[in-house]
Amino acid sequence: MSRRLRLLALTLAGGCVLPASASGQDSAAVRLDELVVTATGRPEPRSEIAGTVQVIDRTMIENSTAKSVTDLLAENAVGFFSEWTPGQTSINIRGGATDGQGKDFRSQVLVLMNGRRAGTANLSKLSIADVERIEIVRGPSSVIYGSQNIGGVINIILKTGRTAPGTLVEGIGGVWGLAQGRAQTGGVVGPFDYYLGLSGAKRDDYVAGSGDRMANTQWNRMGITGALGFQIDPNQRLDFSLRTDGIYGVGFRGSGGNLYSRDDRINGSFDASYTGRTDDGRASLFAQFYSVADEDRFKWASPVQRGGTGLPVPGTRADFNTRDLDILGTRFQPRFSLFAGNDLLLGWDWETSRLRSDRFRAGVPGNPLAQVSPQDNNQTDQFHALYVEDTQRLFDDRVTLRAGIRQTYGTTSFDPTPFLAGQITGSRPYEATTYSVGATYRATDWAAFRIGASSGFRAPTATEIAADFNTLGGGRIFGNANIRPETSEQIEIGTTLTNGVSRLDVALFQNIISDRIITRSRGPNSNTSDYVNNPGDVVIRGIEVQSETDMLRTLSWEPGVWHWRAYANGNYNFDMKDEGAVSVATANTRRVERVYQYQLALGTRFGQAGIPYPWTIQVQGVLNGPVWYNTEENLLVPAAEPYREYIWRKDPFFLVNIRGEIDLMPGVRLFAQVRNLFDVNYHPLFIAIAGQQPTLADLRFYNGGGGTSAPGRDVQIGLQARF
Repeated sequence: MSRRLRLLALTLAGGCVLPASASGQDSAAVRLDELVVTATGRPEPRSEIAGTVQVIDRTMIENSTAKSVTDLLAENAVGFFSEWTPGQTSINIRGGATDGQGKDFRSQVLVLMNGRRAGTANLSKLSIADVERIEIVRGPSSVIYGSQNIGGVINIILKTGRTAPGTLVEGIGGVWGLAQGRAQTGGVVGPFDYYLGLSGAKRDDYVAGSGDRMANTQWNRMGITGALGFQIDPNQRLDFSLRTDGIYGVGFRGSGGNLYSRDDRINGSFDASYTGRTDDGRASLFAQFYSVADEDRFKWASPVQRGGTGLPVPGTRADFNTRDLDILGTRFQPRFSLFAGNDLLLGWDWETSRLRSDRFRAGVPGNPLAQVSPQDNNQTDQFHALYVEDTQRLFDDRVTLRAGIRQTYGTTSFDPTPFLAGQITGSRPYEATTYSVGATYRATDWAAFRIGASSGFRAPTATEIAADFNTLGGGRIFGNANIRPETSEQIEIGTTLTNGVSRLDVALFQNIISDRIITRSRGPNSNTSDYVNNPGDVVIRGIEVQSETDMLRTLSWEPGVWHWRAYANGNYNFDMKDEGAVSVATANTRRVERVYQYQLALGTRFGQAGIPYPWTIQVQGVLNGPVWYNTEENLLVPAAEPYREYIWRKDPFFLVNIRGEIDLMPGVRLFAQVRNLFDVNYHPLFIAIAGQQPTLADLRFYNGGGGTSAPGRDVQIGLQARF
């Protein structure tokens, strides 16, 4: 079978590929040429990708103690992740950050599902129950994927009947009222393959490492995923998937210790794709249609708020915001091999999205409030893009050269928005040119080197162009019709070394983010701001390392019934400066905010197989380095901080997770797991944490209590059966 035909056979809907090992990572050889899809939009050996790609495969997912995609990525040192609530995550990869509420079009990190836009950057609303693997491209990759791709790409690839055959049933119980279950079945019947997965979970308020109960941190989760594939003939295939996932009734405690606010956050999608090739393999076509519906239902209340003079004022007994984002899109990608070693990809993307928001506000008794506009202005965004990427392999495929360019043309329309007085609706065009160039050199069968440069952008939203709305705290933010898109430029060099039992990947990078869209206050005593482009760049320079090892073979021990694997992922940002901070009079540091200076994830997994009761123990440690942040919390001034705009340095913290499992009989597994084994009292971002005495929180502004921490020791036990 030719190499091209093997790649085609691995192609799934939206760019899915088979996992590295169907039998699990414990017995798989460590390979240099693991197939990936995110960096180039098509299956290619990882050694030929001119950028850093991190893969979290099905084995790692199934052995994880994570409850969401957020948990999974955080424990693998992918970047900065902070759960503001159990249903809301902020992300930062190589300096590119998401909006705090996970709003898709405000994100500098692009989240994909099956190779197309997921419609949200809030990973906490997505479960891992039906995820086959996750691929992370670090840095911009906008030639293939377009806007929002400034810091990186996270591609979530779902299971299908070919990648997850058979039936699985699993139930988990744990502390804080945790009850979780999932069931999935899949298989191949003639030319068809199918997959169906159901999942659900609930948990009550968690307890922090301080022993304090964090009221209003409860959640419920529910999801369903279906996939159907049809192999028309050896050269043609159709794939369909339909899914919905969401987290409901989740407490929005947030930075204000709020005990009244609740959220429902839902994401659903439909995909249809066609993959075909000619008999000689010199031409192929991938076409995809997708529809996404993303919903946020914010049922908030803030009885106490900070007024324009900095004093407490009566607030709201209801501040309900709704956001509905509907996306329709298609991509059309023909490929041609013009001559030996050549791979030419042409692409045309078209997408339209419609954002609709509404808001209802009611004051506490004695505080009548008028209705005001929602947190996001209504908008319609439409774009189409043309792109080309050419790859040429030389010298017996040891050298790979690639270059690509994309031209995006878009229009953002500011649509009529409820309760927005004096609005002037209209459309504004935008365009962006992005590029990527790179080369890889496979020096030996065990060593490959790479170098690359790429760019990214994020288009302004209608809110940023034409905003005039009241914030939760009563302030106002005005838009800027002359605002420019955000952009990024990255260069990277790296190497991958492997000897069949170990793999080491090292990357040195620089990412520069320009024209960031920020809000700037009109004065020190004013709660009125404007959207502007920050004149200073964010500059991130760092080193990233990924490694995995079969320990027994590395030590030249005969494995027998034993297996023992270890991995380490880490990064160190040795230069991270915000050159725009010099224009802010109150800035006390030029460090980039919401970026860990260093991260390290260490894990080992060992046990015995081929015995009557196979067992495995897994131990994992995660070190997250200091992070700088101008907190949104209300802290005591000057007892806690010298002034409101003070930028804090959060100290590093170290967490340990452990999991043990034993097969009671073939296909039946009992397991127990503990997250945060040593009950550390921490939070990645918040300054006033639970149990802190004296508290740093200014309790005059808190709606229920001050101090918020992440979950403490989380003990779980479960049973899994495979048929």
